[in-house]
Amino acid sequence: MSSDPIHHVASHSEFDSLLSTTRYVIVDFYADWCPPCKTIAPPFLALAKKYSIPGFLAFGKVNVDHVGSVAQQYNVAAMPTFLFFKEGKQVAVNGNVTIQGADLQKLTQAAEKMGGLAKAKADAAAAENA
Repeated sequence: MSSDPIHHVASHSEFDSLLSTTRYVIVDFYADWCPPCKTIAPPFLALAKKYSIPGFLAFGKVNVDHVGSVAQQYNVAAMPTFLFFKEGKQVAVNGNVTIQGADLQKLTQAAEKMGGLAKAKADAAAAENA
C-alpha cells in the first residue's frame, strides 16, 4: 500500500470507479486556493490512515477546479465539502448528508461511524472466506 491512503481523483470516470469498487467512501471536495481546505487536509489524511480498508472504506479528494463535473453533479459550492457514499449512492452519516467547512469534530465522528461499518463488513467477509 502506498504511504498515501487517499485516492486523489483526477477524472469523473476515476470517481465513478472509486464508488463502484468500494462499499463506503468519504470524499473531500477542495480547492488549492482554499485556506480551510489546507487546514483540514492533515486531519483528513490521519483519518484515512486510521480507517481505510481496501474495498470497504476509501477516502477520496476531488479538486473542484480540476474535476468540476463531479463537484457540479453533487452541487458542491463551498469548500471544503465532505460527502459520504455507500455502495455508490450518497448517504447521510450521523444525520449529515454533507459537512461544509473544516468541521473536524463532525468529520471525525463521520469517519468513526463509517470506519466501524466498514470494519464490520470486512470482518464478516473475512469470516465467510475463512
